[in-house]
Amino acid sequence: MIDKIKVLIIDDSLLFRNVLKGELNKDSHIEVIGTAVDPMDAAEQIKLLKPDIITLDVEMPKMNGITFLKKLMAENPIKVVLVSSLNISVFDALQTGAVDFVRKPDMSAGNDIQSFIRELKIKIKIASIAKLVTYKSIKKEETPREEPAKIGTSPESRRLLKSTSRKIIAIGASTGGTEATLKILKEMPKDSPGILVTQHMPAGFTKMYADRLNKICSIEVREAKEGDRVESGLALIAPGDKHMELSKDEKGYYVTCRAGDKVSGHCPSVDVLFNSVAEIAGKNSVGIILTGMGKDGAQGLLNMKKTGAYTIGQDEKSSVVYGMPMVAYNIGSVMVQASIENIADILIKHLNK
Repeated sequence: MIDKIKVLIIDDSLLFRNVLKGELNKDSHIEVIGTAVDPMDAAEQIKLLKPDIITLDVEMPKMNGITFLKKLMAENPIKVVLVSSLNISVFDALQTGAVDFVRKPDMSAGNDIQSFIRELKIKIKIASIAKLVTYKSIKKEETPREEPAKIGTSPESRRLLKSTSRKIIAIGASTGGTEATLKILKEMPKDSPGILVTQHMPAGFTKMYADRLNKICSIEVREAKEGDRVESGLALIAPGDKHMELSKDEKGYYVTCRAGDKVSGHCPSVDVLFNSVAEIAGKNSVGIILTGMGKDGAQGLLNMKKTGAYTIGQDEKSSVVYGMPMVAYNIGSVMVQASIENIADILIKHLNK
């Protein structure tokens, strides 16, 4: 007999709660054991029912979802999948400890609802095997033998000792990757090589994510658009509904952003980015694969390695979901495996060689 994932739905809309409950219970791996109308109700239901996962609406009466989540994680840590409209506060929730999020659908659009339900089921199943990781709690440890020594503790203390204008850094991530990518980018100095990031995320949220990172990091961060030049001190985030690829002309590197079918289960796809970097930049590139479910990016990272690129994979201990970096490591794509806390130091050490 299958051990079902016990889910508690928290949403102030009776219609939405009922639709969600009916649809999720159709999945043989999921059982909705209760619903709650607001955070106060939810607190009681969590104590009584002890769910494995809660789905949490960000916008609710009495106490907003973010405030409730902070309180919950401090008192009774639990795996949370957010259900959110296009709202930047979702990133505060991910920083607080939510595993992932799904964009709330238009209830009047049947296709939107069915697409949302499919995605939510996937996120619930991923959350059920994810670890509760808060990057604030991860401390730098003694550097393992395969990791180069650390060289600093802040962007100001890190210096690139030679020109890296011809270098490209490509980063791929999924579940747990918003905070993992932030951890790397905020530690990079202003003269960093151009950085390209593919993070599995819905359209609309990638612009918000890039804007959030831009306020935090020393380097400039923005959502990529067709024809953007890749420049030192700039990170480009793949749009949520388009594949991003590296290209080159007589002026240097630039990106193309195109709609297309899912590759390795995703659009944008990490494999699409990594394969283009392997072809265009080759040995002048660094590939980094971070936390996430599945295998997207593993083969692309191997192709980068085969062309002479330096490749880094996040380790199991610091990954929310040790899926993508595990597959990459197992097929030989990863040259150095490291904690998220050490990756920026390792990267700069390599660039200074």
